[in-house]
Amino acid sequence: MTGKDFARAGALAAQLGRRDTVSLAELNEVAELQTRVDRKYIVNDAVAQKMLADLPDKIRVLEIGGDRSFSYESVYFDTEDFDLYLATAHRRRRRYKVRTRVYQNSGTARLEVKTKGGRGLTIKQSVAYDPADARRLTSEGQAFVDSVVARDGAAAVLRPTLTTQYERATLLNADNGARLTIDQNLVCTDWQPSSVRLEAVVLETKSPGKASAFDRWLWVEGHRPAKLSKFCTGLAALHRELPSNKWHRTLRRHFGTPTHHASQGLS
Repeated sequence: MTGKDFARAGALAAQLGRRDTVSLAELNEVAELQTRVDRKYIVNDAVAQKMLADLPDKIRVLEIGGDRSFSYESVYFDTEDFDLYLATAHRRRRRYKVRTRVYQNSGTARLEVKTKGGRGLTIKQSVAYDPADARRLTSEGQAFVDSVVARDGAAAVLRPTLTTQYERATLLNADNGARLTIDQNLVCTDWQPSSVRLEAVVLETKSPGKASAFDRWLWVEGHRPAKLSKFCTGLAALHRELPSNKWHRTLRRHFGTPTHHASQGLS
């Protein structure tokens, strides 16, 4: 983490530290949004800090073991021909993403499959997973993926394609179960490996349907949802030969030049 990253994290941490907290059990009870509408916004540090300062006191921050910000590492899987990526790039109706997610603060992990339902709803199904297997799909993991996408053998052709690492804080509006996640210091790394950073803060609202208070605050401040998928946009930033019109503005405005590494990749 660079000096700028520490300064950013410190400023946001100070804002988060002023808020009342919510436990993971309570957050899951109030707002376990497995079927939801997600909206992403890409903002600078000043906007994120102002939002935290302006939100009403009833908005609480997730705290686990004294921590209010958590390190995530996700490994996304795709075929050698990038079939899952292309399904999203070409806006195919039947599409899904497969990833493992390691919660580094707690040392736990889950295997997740996200599918697109009607009216733009995101449906996420997940199971507990061994962190030691985060970079591969076990036979049990393959069976879970196949069952969710209703296609035998779908997972057998998947390989680790992209890793994302970032810091996340989560806010809850208990009145309606809406959530806001704040992601900082996003780094995407492929299998070669090459990496690219997002020099911005990602705000993601998660609500059962209609716009949340988080969305309305952002709209009043002049911010609109951005086209961003950590998997697809990160992969497109690293591999400009892939079709990426859907994320062209995000790539041009927010992603830097990839860095190539000599060390071993994902596999």
